[in-house]
Amino acid sequence: MKRIVIMVAGLLVSLVGISQSTQSLLESGTQYLEKNQLKEAQEMFNQVLEKDSKNVQAYYLRGNVKQRFEDLHGAMKDYNMAIELNPKLADAYYQRGNLKFILQDYYGSIADFSSTLALNENHVEALLKRGQARQQLESYQDAINDFTKIIEINPKSIDAYFLRGILRIEYGQLESGCLDLSKAGELGDIKAYDVIKERCNTRVLSDTNIKE
Repeated sequence: MKRIVIMVAGLLVSLVGISQSTQSLLESGTQYLEKNQLKEAQEMFNQVLEKDSKNVQAYYLRGNVKQRFEDLHGAMKDYNMAIELNPKLADAYYQRGNLKFILQDYYGSIADFSSTLALNENHVEALLKRGQARQQLESYQDAINDFTKIIEINPKSIDAYFLRGILRIEYGQLESGCLDLSKAGELGDIKAYDVIKERCNTRVLSDTNIKE
């Protein structure tokens, strides 16, 4: 949820014709959201939308609130409205993709994560979740490609190394998969060593390290 808070600053921009009272309500709602006071935040965003039924920020942020309340379908409607009003709001696609992933609509989530990436190609969270959705659909090479892209952006991504390692092993790429797991372990993922014990052996790791 940290990314939700980070996006707030970008969303709260001055708009032509926006009233001071509406701006104040948005800011109050944002503050409540940052403090995890969800009922108060939702009430502020409701009031914004009563005054301005096409306020993109209010729909997006109220969607965040509903998502935390685990009102997935309610959050989906708000993200739908935010996207309808602003088709270039990358994080609305990302959050909607998360909801679809939870609901096991993996094809739909991949479409939304791809839309996020079309607007922001270095959106690491979208790459990670799209890779996981592709993994669920057994599109292993596509998932590996997503995790590889993450590592290119952030060479210290523990999750990307771990997930790519698992998939490479499943895909028959034992040596490179074991090396990925070893790297994840070095970066701090203790459970990677448990998988190594189960799926790899000392000779494989030794031979792979020599080749590298």
